[in-house]
Amino acid sequence: MQSLWQSTSELPHFKRLEGNIKTDALIIGGGIAGILTAYLLKQSGVDYVLVEKDKICGGTTGHTTAKLTLQHGLIYGRLLKQYGKEKTSLYYDANKKALEQYARLCSAIDCGYEIKNNYVYSRDNRSRLEVECTAIRKIGKEAEFIEKVPLPIKTAGAVCIKEQAQFHPLKFLSEIAKNLNIYEHTFVREMIGNKAVTDLGTISAKNVIVTTHFPFINKHGSYFLKLYQHRSYVIALRGAGSVGGMYVDEDKKGFSFRDYKDYLLLGGGGHRTGNLNQEMFDLIKFVTYHYPKAKCCYEWAAQDCMSLDGVPYIGKYSASTKNLYTATGFNKWGMTGAMVAAQLLTDIITEKKNQYLSVFSPSRSIVKPQLFINASEATKNLLTFSTKRCPHMGCALKWNKAEHTWDCPCHGSRFSRKGILLDNPANGDLKN
Repeated sequence: MQSLWQSTSELPHFKRLEGNIKTDALIIGGGIAGILTAYLLKQSGVDYVLVEKDKICGGTTGHTTAKLTLQHGLIYGRLLKQYGKEKTSLYYDANKKALEQYARLCSAIDCGYEIKNNYVYSRDNRSRLEVECTAIRKIGKEAEFIEKVPLPIKTAGAVCIKEQAQFHPLKFLSEIAKNLNIYEHTFVREMIGNKAVTDLGTISAKNVIVTTHFPFINKHGSYFLKLYQHRSYVIALRGAGSVGGMYVDEDKKGFSFRDYKDYLLLGGGGHRTGNLNQEMFDLIKFVTYHYPKAKCCYEWAAQDCMSLDGVPYIGKYSASTKNLYTATGFNKWGMTGAMVAAQLLTDIITEKKNQYLSVFSPSRSIVKPQLFINASEATKNLLTFSTKRCPHMGCALKWNKAEHTWDCPCHGSRFSRKGILLDNPANGDLKN
């Protein structure tokens, strides 16, 4: 399923790596987090290389709804309760700094960048919204409670943060990536220390940054426990009218809305990868009922890595690894999170102090309720009988009848009907 962004942009092409090279910084993964990190490292005068196993922006980056906001669901109430005022404020400020960087870069790029208000609404729980408004105000920031929003569903109100933004992500990245040192179709098969082994050569690096959506090195960091993957769907409608801003339900199973030119982008149908029931069909039913005269022009799916506490993992891959870093777990907010990651990782590589380091540290405590859910899912699927097993860690694959793929409920790897790898962390095709 090709997205609206993929259908209305043209990305630059890069050659495949052939031979052995050395660099100060190797970035593995050519999505928005990797590309922005490469861009900022170049601006800082660092010798770098970025490698991508297929084509740049072919994964989650090309299938986003492309909202640029520091309002990530009802996150500030949760963070205030878990981590206190200081870290919650730092999370806000890190994302605000990322938005300011986008505004600077987009001012010189024709990428549909527009200032929009962002709204997190609830269909039935006003009190959650009020708690979020209070939390944002407690850290000295501004938020507004909105009684009614222009959506075709009944809501209990919304929390609004003004002057956020939206854009065309691939038109933006086409310009950002144009003169970067990138190799496409260069699959890192294994890491031997800080040497990456590809099909036709090796890359020796002082620093390695893994931005492969789901980190692929299993022996460090316990990401197979700290992350799970969540799949959702987007439909681009023409003739559905404008909603004027950016909207997302506080419930993971709810819907998101935004405009792009004369299209309405409607997202929803969320479910843990591998556990599909009726979610995608519920989204189609919603569109049919509320927008009967609209024309469906594009349909696509997105897959997101979800962390244990709603905060991305950015920084040292694990406490025991030297010169190995990662950025993952953006919890559906990868556009803003990618810029946060690029800024933080660039500061680490250039040895600049960054006040946000502890907030996003991958080595922070993992004792969270979601950890036990992830462990339970993995155990259950490891013990499930199936002839189709994921090569990542051996979990039983499930057939996704909506997309005709084999999906892993444990860690989110996906494969075509013929067993071709579509989404990591698996590092190869099915063998049977």
